[in-house]
Amino acid sequence: MSQPRQSRALVIVNTHFHSGDGDMTFGTRKGAKREAEKLSTALSRLNYEVKLMHNKTAKEIEDLYQQECRREHGEYFVSIISSHGEEGVIFGCDSEPVKLTRIFQILSSKKCPVLTKIPKIFFIQACRGRELDQGVVVECDSGKPKPDSFSDYLSIPPQTVVMFACSPGYVAFLNISGSMFLQALLKVLEGEERHLALNRLMTRINWEVAVCCQARGTYEGCKEMPCFVTNLLQEVFPFSA
Repeated sequence: MSQPRQSRALVIVNTHFHSGDGDMTFGTRKGAKREAEKLSTALSRLNYEVKLMHNKTAKEIEDLYQQECRREHGEYFVSIISSHGEEGVIFGCDSEPVKLTRIFQILSSKKCPVLTKIPKIFFIQACRGRELDQGVVVECDSGKPKPDSFSDYLSIPPQTVVMFACSPGYVAFLNISGSMFLQALLKVLEGEERHLALNRLMTRINWEVAVCCQARGTYEGCKEMPCFVTNLLQEVFPFSA
């Protein structure tokens, strides 16, 4: 009896950046490498076949997703991208932009039939602008703050979920200990909440980041509001291994 195919995970983390002439451009992303390694280990423990890639150029990033179209996949495809970014864009280590819509086009039903019916789940740790979120004090009857939420509607393939570290136009924070967003994801993957349906799991991450986390150092006290968009038609449990 043949073994079922493993679900696949592609983790891309860019920490060092340069331009075409070799000059430094964006700042070094300290803490991101170790964070990505921990997430890869957590996914491996959940029976994912994980491909962890460091410091890839814009073209190499596109090529990695092209390669996934030729792989054998299990029930789910998960991808984590950790890099510098702007709204709708993440940057390769060569400081060249990759439009997220380009990645989604590569994985569309027309260009990637093998992933047509398989849920595709993205977690994107990158800035979406330069605004700083100072946070707000929320009054409620329970005495506990409740996070607001926001969904940015993108052109995404069928059966796809995309979760962003922050809302459109805002900064996503990272320090030497890691990012608020991916640390919250790691906490969920390593805890009992991993058994939740994906939409509930992501809402828990929203709450954890928005309510329990704040930036340190230069931006001490600033907040972050993750958000996600989904066109799944049913509940899925991708991490309930």
